Amino acid sequence: MIVITAPTGNIGSHLLSRLLRSAPAEEGLRVVVRDPARLPGEVRERVEVITGSHGDPEVVDRAFEGADAVFWLVPPDSSLTPEAAYSGFTRPAAQALAAHGVGHVVGVSALGRGTPVADRAGLVTAYLAMDDLIASTGVAHRALACPSFFENLLEEADSIRENGVFTDLVAADRKAPMVAVADIAAAAAALLLDRSWTGAGSVPVLGPRDLSPADLARIMTEQLGRPVRYERQSYDDLYSALVGHGLDAAFVQGIVDMKRAKDDGLDAGVPRTDESSSPTTFEQWCVQVLKPAVLT
Repeated sequence: MIVITAPTGNIGSHLLSRLLRSAPAEEGLRVVVRDPARLPGEVRERVEVITGSHGDPEVVDRAFEGADAVFWLVPPDSSLTPEAAYSGFTRPAAQALAAHGVGHVVGVSALGRGTPVADRAGLVTAYLAMDDLIASTGVAHRALACPSFFENLLEEADSIRENGVFTDLVAADRKAPMVAVADIAAAAAALLLDRSWTGAGSVPVLGPRDLSPADLARIMTEQLGRPVRYERQSYDDLYSALVGHGLDAAFVQGIVDMKRAKDDGLDAGVPRTDESSSPTTFEQWCVQVLKPAVLT
């Protein structure tokens, strides 16, 4: 039995679809979802559904009973502090993992462990503490250590369409890994289906190559057939804008600290190898995902 949290999110929906296609018949699939209606009807017919939040002790107690493996993803809650949003949310699950003797957990996390900026990286620091909490239960644990997602640019689709501009806080020439969420889901599926691994560790998923904002602008210009440029936003402007939208001030500071750490090389601590590189190129993603969002 594999339990999938956040099955309607970007990564979870890709993972669930992949497992429905590739999991052997004897492998049961159970999902934890707040609103089962968000699952397609054909999916609901093929999985066991536990309704509720996977931050709820009673929900995870039911969900993890008889489970062999769990896919763990915490949806960010910008109304909380980073510690509460990640480790606080995960504590009931950690207790349930131990209580039910779950064997394996695959979680979505971030790059940066072992780097000089890991302890001052805002949300990433909170992610890494959450990983340590899960590992402390004694479960076999793999944290998918991910850089920024291509999909983050979908938040800029309106600005790209209307103004030909996208923003971030890093230097225009700062190259860093980036990854498609479909590749993260593929890495998770492989680990969940082959549970021969033991102990705790991380699995980097780095995308095919490092890219800078200038690279992204050039590729988007080529693939969208319209000029796209990058504008670097200031840390103060981002902080003021997000607090002005009602986000928790500590959570916003966590975002700013994470962005600052990325500009200081947070994502550069893992050497790229064939094993850590994933296949989806930014060019492919632009054609398949960004172009329809911007041009339709």
